[in-house]
Amino acid sequence: MSYTVDFKNVSTVGLESSPVAETLAGLRANEARYFMTKYKHEFTVVPASESQDALDYVNRILQERNIEFSAKPLETSQFQVENIKFTYVFYEDGLALNVMYTVDDAKKRAVGFKLSEGMEVPQELEGKFKFARQKSKLAGTIRGSFFVIKGEY
Repeated sequence: MSYTVDFKNVSTVGLESSPVAETLAGLRANEARYFMTKYKHEFTVVPASESQDALDYVNRILQERNIEFSAKPLETSQFQVENIKFTYVFYEDGLALNVMYTVDDAKKRAVGFKLSEGMEVPQELEGKFKFARQKSKLAGTIRGSFFVIKGEY
């Protein structure tokens, strides 16, 4: 069952099992606001149990860096705006991962990691990435990092 994320009335729907459900919901709402503002696109998520294709796609890309998360994926979102395919995975530990994959420009492809306020850096990323801080009205302090995708997916 899909859920359209409301960034005006932040809800933990689908994220209740996360120990940082409130800030993860804020992070998800922050992403929804970005896509509505920039692209007039409604950000919709589906339970991870209903989106194995999206999870398999993300996991194939993560293999470039030998990353395999132990945290349980809760939700995914997969869509295309303009010439960019986006895939999101929201994990139970508070991690939000996104793949930005331009269809026609191999130089603009990356995997982004955003950590919800209150969560520790996942063991799989510790020491491998530096995290920049960003303030958000919806999500508090977000720590983020990324890597450039080298392969074709």
